[in-house]
Amino acid sequence: MTQRMKAYAIAYLRNVRMGADIVEYLERIDETLAPYDGHFLVHGATAEQIEGEWEGAPIVIEVPDYDHLRDWYESPDYREILPLRTGNSDGVVIFVEGVDRKHKATDVLV
Repeated sequence: MTQRMKAYAIAYLRNVRMGADIVEYLERIDETLAPYDGHFLVHGATAEQIEGEWEGAPIVIEVPDYDHLRDWYESPDYREILPLRTGNSDGVVIFVEGVDRKHKATDVLV
């Protein structure tokens, strides 16, 4: 049986315009994640810039697998609040599947 890997929504948000819409988004997002066993791993923490350019807030959400991630993002509850964020911030969001703890960098060469 193939082990399903955890999946992550990673956001890099900039120019977040705090106001009633963002506050409502923040107040409601956790309830949209709950049915998909999703939770924040990183949420707006101050990032130490080591390389390149960075101005923004990092956000990482973890869910059990890629299907849960896609289902959460496409859920009516999340789609209802999504414009509250996208209309009040600039940024990039990506989805990515994780690797297991035994993964080595050279595994991508196979």
